[in-house]
Amino acid sequence: MNKHQQPAIGHLIRDWRQLRRLSQLDLALEAEVSQKHLSFIESGRSAPSRDMVLLLAEHLGVPLRERNALLLSAGYAPVYLERSLEDPSLQAARSAIDLLLKGHEPYPAVAIDRHWTLLAANKMIAPMLAVVEDADLLRPPVNVLRLSLHPRGLAPAIINLTEWRGHLIARLRQQIRATADPLLAELLTELLSYPVPALPVVKGKVSEEAEPPIVLPLHLRLGATELSLISTTTVFGTPVDVTLSELALETFFPADEATGRALRAIAEANASA
Repeated sequence: MNKHQQPAIGHLIRDWRQLRRLSQLDLALEAEVSQKHLSFIESGRSAPSRDMVLLLAEHLGVPLRERNALLLSAGYAPVYLERSLEDPSLQAARSAIDLLLKGHEPYPAVAIDRHWTLLAANKMIAPMLAVVEDADLLRPPVNVLRLSLHPRGLAPAIINLTEWRGHLIARLRQQIRATADPLLAELLTELLSYPVPALPVVKGKVSEEAEPPIVLPLHLRLGATELSLISTTTVFGTPVDVTLSELALETFFPADEATGRALRAIAEANASA
């Protein structure tokens, strides 16, 4: 096979179906198509129409970037555009992002892409990054997961590093299962190579499975100040652009009143500096 040749569309459909742990019958019933026709598509005996590719991709929950790849493999042009956030056509979306980030102050918030690359942040992020030892981690493109868990990044300042690391690794694994993205798989391998923090001690012994809280807070030490933060993730609803479909806002809220007071004090100090 020529190294530039696209993978067979049937094989890709089968791979996504198996990734979603669906039988041919399950997918056929979900998409309201003939199981025989689906079998012929997967085996290469039938070539799917453009609409059939999109229909199957929709019911398989294939991300927009990968839907374009499926279309290319089937011999069709991609239908989902991918534009920079600076593109004039995305000005409304960019304005909404900036408004949300600014409006979340005095609490920290960031905008990231699918690979956890930092796209934008509000003014409350800078004080949290003052503890980062390795300046290279702050040079664009900044990867938020690498920055968080690297031993010369935020990791030494995270009081509950064991739990927070487990939370981030679990999110990344889930994302890999959903997207089959090789770059995310490489990122996971890198993060797993970092030194593993000590496990929590329960009743005098090390526990590999401490009881997780309903909402896991991030406990962060900034000098003499300790912050307890809970995070939420916001995404654009029904996007038809690849960039917007992969964008997420990570917003942090104080988990207690002491953290709220500390963040407001930090914001006031920065404003008067």
